[in-house]
Amino acid sequence: MTQTLTLTLPQQLYLLCYTVDKAKFQLDNLQGRGQLLRAGALTELARDGLLSARGGKVVRKPGKAPDDSFTAAVWGDLPDSKPKGWLQFVHNKAHTAETPVRDQLSAAGEVAVSRGKVIALFPANRVTVAHPDKVRVLQEQVRATVLNGADPASIPLEELAMAVFAAELEVTCVWSRGELRTHKRALKALATRFDESVPGLRKALRNSYLSSRAVGGGWSA
Repeated sequence: MTQTLTLTLPQQLYLLCYTVDKAKFQLDNLQGRGQLLRAGALTELARDGLLSARGGKVVRKPGKAPDDSFTAAVWGDLPDSKPKGWLQFVHNKAHTAETPVRDQLSAAGEVAVSRGKVIALFPANRVTVAHPDKVRVLQEQVRATVLNGADPASIPLEELAMAVFAAELEVTCVWSRGELRTHKRALKALATRFDESVPGLRKALRNSYLSSRAVGGGWSA
């Protein structure tokens, strides 16, 4: 998949949740997005050899901290000696994940942030994507990862993560529920490959998302 945006994986995952046709981030695609961004950072850390995952647990490996401040912060949260379960590192600080990633995108000119109201009552940040055409291409590329029938082993980890995570969080601007059922076999093959690369992370993301969805939360202003 050709990279359309020179952005980190968390930044791309943030934009992936934007519904281009409605020119907004729909609430059903915001549930669990904080966890999604942290999972993206954890995937990059796994790719770069800065964490080790075994037996459903994760530990930080020594090395130079990532240049990206958000990913570096997630790396710093990981235990440096005794491995611990994934879930806490996906879930517990999810409510703090969106603001730093959004601010990075704003500084890069990819989004604009203004104050508005939710349901005409509560003040909230309104985020507008500056280049919706790029987001649409990104979404189509994620879909192609599933639809093109490529060997999962040949797909780069970042692309694999976007495809798998979009399905796990049921991101409706990428997949309808009907499509998730139709392509269940292909998605399962991709998920299996991702689990081989970063064992335990996908399951933790899914569990965290389901927990947040049950209480109608999972995102920050």
